[in-house]
Amino acid sequence: MSHTSHPRLPRRRTLLMGAAAALAAPAWLRPALAQGKALRRTPSQTEGPFYPVEIPVDHDADLLRNGQARYARGQACWVQGTVVDLDGRAIDGAAVEIWQCDEAGRYHHPGDGNRADPAFQGFGRVLADREGRYRFRTIRPVQYGGRTPHIHVKVKLDRQELLTTQLYVQGDPGNERDFLWRRLSEADRALITVPFTTAADGLQATFPIVVQA
Repeated sequence: MSHTSHPRLPRRRTLLMGAAAALAAPAWLRPALAQGKALRRTPSQTEGPFYPVEIPVDHDADLLRNGQARYARGQACWVQGTVVDLDGRAIDGAAVEIWQCDEAGRYHHPGDGNRADPAFQGFGRVLADREGRYRFRTIRPVQYGGRTPHIHVKVKLDRQELLTTQLYVQGDPGNERDFLWRRLSEADRALITVPFTTAADGLQATFPIVVQA
């Protein structure tokens, strides 16, 4: 994120990360940790062909605004969660990246003809807070080509890449036809397929991430 090219971006990041800081402690961690069990690692998946060639100038947590342009298509949603290690310890400062196509199924990428709506940011990066929490404002992913709706996710710590995976929509009819989703075991599907539920300002999906760090 550039603080010189877009003077309003720091305020946007502050607002979004302030919202992330309001998330409740992850209750999903408690049963396994109470029994002293290591958590199950989030399964990895292919990066796919559309990771940005260059990180865009505007790459903050709000994918519904690209510079001064606002994106109003699709179903707005929050994607949020925590990044922890196998023992449930928060990974403070982990960089979480997401990228996805716009509502018309287009990516900001030369391989897709750079035909994505210019108002849709398409890629975002945030740093997990001291509790491991992160949060993005984006759209519910949509189907394109032969792929079921998904959001690409990457987690880094300093120069180390900890995870590359894809996040799926629970109950979407396209999942059973998707060649990557079908390759997963039932247990692994459950870890990267989450409900997108109704919230006060659109939809909300909670995606807990467990990595080996």
